[in-house]
Amino acid sequence: MPDPRASAPDTDRLASVLAQCLPELNRALERRIAQDIRHPKPAEGQLALLRFVMRHEGATVREAADALLMRPNNVSALVSQLTEAGLLERRRDAADKRIAHLHPTPRARRELAEVQRLRNAHVARALQFLTDGEMDALGSAVGALTSLTHHLHPAAE
Repeated sequence: MPDPRASAPDTDRLASVLAQCLPELNRALERRIAQDIRHPKPAEGQLALLRFVMRHEGATVREAADALLMRPNNVSALVSQLTEAGLLERRRDAADKRIAHLHPTPRARRELAEVQRLRNAHVARALQFLTDGEMDALGSAVGALTSLTHHLHPAAE
């Protein structure tokens, strides 16, 4: 029985298109959000850290660095920036004072909710211009893109 996966040239072409298209999609979306947001939008690395901490409240810098594929010293710098901006709190571990647990502030929750609302609204508006076939294709592709993301994450290796 033949392998149902795409041939090497098809796979290479798809890889090239995705590697170019996905960052462009993200940049276009980030530009739209920056135009509409009512407060200064945190940098993308800061947003990624805030999103992680919202999903994993109480995480440590090391846990955030591992999940975000960043160096701990870079995450620590982001934590310092976000703490100074009033968006993140460091809380010392009761058992080990060297460890700090990260928590979003109420302001961070509000601002992230606004960013997410704008992101969803922009994507929803753009989706209205797609054909039914394109919408079906995107619906089918979401699971595949999620799987692709997991396979690219070093923890999958």
